[in-house]
Amino acid sequence: MDTHEVNRLRAGLGLFVEDVFASVPRKDQRAKGECYLRGLMLDGRRKSIQPMAQRLPDGNMQALQQFVNQSPWPWTPVRRRIAERMVQVVQPEVWVIDDVAFPKCGRASVGVARQYCGALGKRANCQVAVSVHAATDRASCPLEWELFLPEEWAHDLQRRRAAGVPDEAGHVTKPRLALGLLARLAGWLPSVPVLVADCGYGRSVGFRLALEEHGWSYIMAVEPKEIARPAAAVPHLPPYQGLGPPTLPRYREPARPLRDLVDAHTCFETVTWRQGSKGAMTSRFAVLEVRPSGKEASRTAQEHADGRGRWDGVLPLRTLLVERPEAADEPTGYWMSNLPATTPVADLVRWAKMRWRIEHDYRELKHGLGLDHFEGRTWRGWHHHVTLVTAAQAFLTLRRYDPKAHTTA
Repeated sequence: MDTHEVNRLRAGLGLFVEDVFASVPRKDQRAKGECYLRGLMLDGRRKSIQPMAQRLPDGNMQALQQFVNQSPWPWTPVRRRIAERMVQVVQPEVWVIDDVAFPKCGRASVGVARQYCGALGKRANCQVAVSVHAATDRASCPLEWELFLPEEWAHDLQRRRAAGVPDEAGHVTKPRLALGLLARLAGWLPSVPVLVADCGYGRSVGFRLALEEHGWSYIMAVEPKEIARPAAAVPHLPPYQGLGPPTLPRYREPARPLRDLVDAHTCFETVTWRQGSKGAMTSRFAVLEVRPSGKEASRTAQEHADGRGRWDGVLPLRTLLVERPEAADEPTGYWMSNLPATTPVADLVRWAKMRWRIEHDYRELKHGLGLDHFEGRTWRGWHHHVTLVTAAQAFLTLRRYDPKAHTTA
């Protein structure tokens, strides 16, 4: 946006800031928040504090630096209010779980380490954040974030102290961070829709089982090498030989990779899930029932049966969605779900494919609003900047939905 466009939105932006930053105690802090949001929305190559302050007529670099990096205003209530407002407007069909990387130089920025960087497609020096987004085909927005701390940050007291990492923040896997974000959002919002994630999360059987423990529905990409058994597989009980502990039920055939459960008899149907810029998005899909196998699946089934000795050996059924385009010789995508196999295949496909929508989020958040332009090094500064960028994107999304609407709830 140019200066004229941003100034034209100032009245609505002021009402928006008054609402979502109501938890920030001081009026001057809220004013700096409004100023920072204008800086993020204003055209400019860099959205770090110094260039934004230079572009803003009321920009004060020192004041904005203090507001973002040192001021102790709490970011969680701000994000909660943004999430409450956005789910009312977007009315998401799914929540998308994902992570995003920020390439960095040096080793002082909080959470930075040499790790896989999705932005570069290789291992590199970067920060990584886990996020949850509300999404429909029409719109999407981030609801909550958490910064991933690599293992090397867990016990490096000097780096932690320099970056202001709180004592309670340690090395937690990305799936566990995602579970924490989902639990937080479930406490804030009236309902949890279908959860969607790529293979980075879907490949974890433990993560999927944890979602089921919370009673949440999901459809997640999985790897074709994951093992399972056909729905018709039935365990048998070997005869007891009279020595040692009692025998337990077991399946006669070993579990097979998902790719081997799809054969020439599998029925595929053509599904169109949305209209893209180049026409209808169409492919062929099949829905199967399978019994995910392996140590985690078996252990959880035993726990639900109140112990190994009480388990009948039957692994629970899950729904497998398989994609095989017309011209493909073999399937190109697999998704596991705890939704019933009777769910309309068009719904399963639409939800599974809705992860595309958050690429729009990242494009706007990064290239338009400077999500990855933050140059500070602290835990507090990173969370403040991410919160402010989320607020800016939420404001713009609200304006796109209804440009003439007031920006109060």
